[in-house]
Amino acid sequence: MVRTLSLTAATFALALGALAQEAAAPAHPLTPFYGTWVGTASGFDEARQPYTVTQTERVGLMLDGAIAVIEGRGYRDDGSLAFNAFAVVSCSEDAEACDMNSYLPDRTGSFKLVPTETGFIWTIPAGPEAEVKYVATLDGDVWTEIGHYHPASGDPMEIFRMEVTRTGDTDWPAGGAVLPPATE
Repeated sequence: MVRTLSLTAATFALALGALAQEAAAPAHPLTPFYGTWVGTASGFDEARQPYTVTQTERVGLMLDGAIAVIEGRGYRDDGSLAFNAFAVVSCSEDAEACDMNSYLPDRTGSFKLVPTETGFIWTIPAGPEAEVKYVATLDGDVWTEIGHYHPASGDPMEIFRMEVTRTGDTDWPAGGAVLPPATE
């Protein structure tokens, strides 16, 4: 009986320790962005031509909140798809440093994402000593993201602006998971 009580106490202590660790784990820094979003995006394409699209975003969790997944879509006025991107964001245990793996139909990239008090910043290289810096901010239910091209010399130039409004929650991508067949 003493052995059973000791085993029960040890199991209980381990469970409490695991619960304490879970409770202490910081939320993913993109938690405020979870949900579905609709608005507009505008900027300049690679040929330096201006564009404006209807922009949609959806942000969800996977792996018990360890990663965030993001899908962005831009639609032309006729409803056809102009842009589609997908990203996976994973963060260090303290959520101070994140990696974003981004995917487009014709390219991929891995970038640092830095959480801020109001959103996040991510930067991509854009040539020798040049970069594009994206600053995302959240104000209530409005997500604004602005991209500036920073040349090696000269002033930065805004090349992208997105403003989307939260339209709801989502269970994506976890919702609709393939489950094992029911057993009798």
